[in-house]
Amino acid sequence: MSDRTAALDAVVFGVDIQSGDVRGDAPSYALVVFDGEDIERDVVSYRKLRRRIDDERPAMVATDNMYELAEDKDALVHFLGSLPPETSLVQVTGGTEPEPLSRVASRHGVPYGKQPMKEAEAAARLAAANVGQEVSAFTDTTEIKVARGRSTGSGGWSEDRYTRRIHGSVKRRAREVESELDDAGLEYERDVTEKYGGFSNAIFTVDARPQDLPVSTERSGDVRIEIERKRRDGIEFEPLVKRRDRVIVGIDPGTTTAVAVVSTDGSVLDVISTRTADTAAVIEWIIERGRPVIVAADVTPMPETVEKIRRSFDAAGWVPDRDLPVDVKQHRTREEGYDNDHERDAIAAAFGAYDAHKAQFERIARETPPRLDLGTVIERVVAGEEPLSEVLADLQTDDSEDSEETEHVERELTAEERRINRLETQVERLQDHVDTLEETIKQKDDRIDEYERKLEEARSEQRREARESREVTRLERRNSQLQRELDEERERVAELEDKLERLKALWKLDHSNFADVAEKKSGLVPVKVIEQFTRDAIETADEQFGLAEDDVIFLRDASGAGRSTAELLADVEPKVVLRNGQLSDMADQILFEREIPVAPADLVTIQEVDELAVARESEVEDAIADWEDRAEERERQQSAEMVDRLISEHRADRPEG
Repeated sequence: MSDRTAALDAVVFGVDIQSGDVRGDAPSYALVVFDGEDIERDVVSYRKLRRRIDDERPAMVATDNMYELAEDKDALVHFLGSLPPETSLVQVTGGTEPEPLSRVASRHGVPYGKQPMKEAEAAARLAAANVGQEVSAFTDTTEIKVARGRSTGSGGWSEDRYTRRIHGSVKRRAREVESELDDAGLEYERDVTEKYGGFSNAIFTVDARPQDLPVSTERSGDVRIEIERKRRDGIEFEPLVKRRDRVIVGIDPGTTTAVAVVSTDGSVLDVISTRTADTAAVIEWIIERGRPVIVAADVTPMPETVEKIRRSFDAAGWVPDRDLPVDVKQHRTREEGYDNDHERDAIAAAFGAYDAHKAQFERIARETPPRLDLGTVIERVVAGEEPLSEVLADLQTDDSEDSEETEHVERELTAEERRINRLETQVERLQDHVDTLEETIKQKDDRIDEYERKLEEARSEQRREARESREVTRLERRNSQLQRELDEERERVAELEDKLERLKALWKLDHSNFADVAEKKSGLVPVKVIEQFTRDAIETADEQFGLAEDDVIFLRDASGAGRSTAELLADVEPKVVLRNGQLSDMADQILFEREIPVAPADLVTIQEVDELAVARESEVEDAIADWEDRAEERERQQSAEMVDRLISEHRADRPEG
């Protein structure tokens, strides 16, 4: 449901020019602050008005003429762009063809007076009641630019490193922004400019308003983020309430309440059924879809809930002479879509009211002149029960007698106003120049800071080298001390050799998802195939059929694995790894240290069955036994090498004589 219906939760500023002219003399404004209940009145300057808008961030700034806040279209676009994201400008008298404020206020029952403060109050009350058009110069698409926060400079012995660091920071922040947009579920397009070391900038075009973005404008160190909403081709207007047509509403109350909205030409516009919404929520839902002229029920007399809703809209009521039979409701709604009997009954009630007033609607449409609002005529004749002839005469009289005109176009400026505009333009140009100079000074200050940072880095490098030299001296002394401690290490070597002899693992098979293969093929063991020795291939196999302790794993391509990939496979603790191709030295060392048996696939006959594979259990056991023999020999060699090395070190350390 709309967040701008009848009872307003936020603040509305009603504004009307009090004295002066926005094009020339410094204007003052009558300001009314309305929160739905309380009213605050004040007379403020243009500068103070802007400051209060920025500080208080109202939901709407309402006026009868948008050009009372800006001298021309360019100034109006600038004004709209400077509003807080949650604030919109509303012209309560309409969009491209505005009406006099007095007429709009009269039509909606809002108090009106010709004094500026009265007009400001009328504008605020009308906007709070969702009357008027939102003025927009920007789309709902926003551009986020992640770029360098400082110049990369030129020259210098460490310039490349400095430039690479900045571009790396931009790339890293751009990825963070992309992740935040993904987490927020926003649609966007990304365009990056790659430079040495990373990105020089990244531009995200997001289908969202600035207030809906998970990031904001910032500038910190090497990176800055700029956010700019895309402009429209011109000024556009959008109704505060999408649908304000006069409608017929059918209601079926009860534990489940159903509501149907039907147009005055007999078309179903919307239908809903709910068990949770209260009467206020139902009224709000109806307001979003139109202005009821008839509220109908399918039973007689009208239920109290339906009567309460009818009174809230001051609409006409309709009930049948007797409760509508089910077969009549089914026949009347046979061509309409609904989810349950409650919605069917609500639609049938609305159709009953439409059928009863169809001839009246057709007559009103036939006799109403094109320049008059047909919806207003229908409302007064049907809901207000006024004779059609009197309504037409009254509206035509109002149309001819209302001499108030609201200026919504740019007028020709006087010579003095043009001179003031030229001077203001010159002041703005000079101010822009001052801002540019200040930005240049800031950039130079940043450059000085960078040079000081580079100097500090160079000094830190020298200190680091000195520390490394001292560390080398310390390690040499430590090495001498370790050589003297060789005798104490002999006992430790003996303990390690004994421990190496005891480190062996027994792997057993326990694969529930291969049980069917094991039961049908006696003497076979399941084999799980991993296409390549990479993290992605291991994770893919784990997702498809699971990898578990004591598995027989077949690496179709065992080459290329590094430390982390080998450790990932070792964490599974397979019974044996059969390989095609050679393992890298690092992977071979990791698997050996983790006591994972590894054997060439040629030693075992592997048969693939659909997505699975099986091998002879005896051949697998033979391959494991072969690996154990090789592993034992390898352990003996390593142990012997370790003992020889320690003995050699001990002899070299033994004092002469």
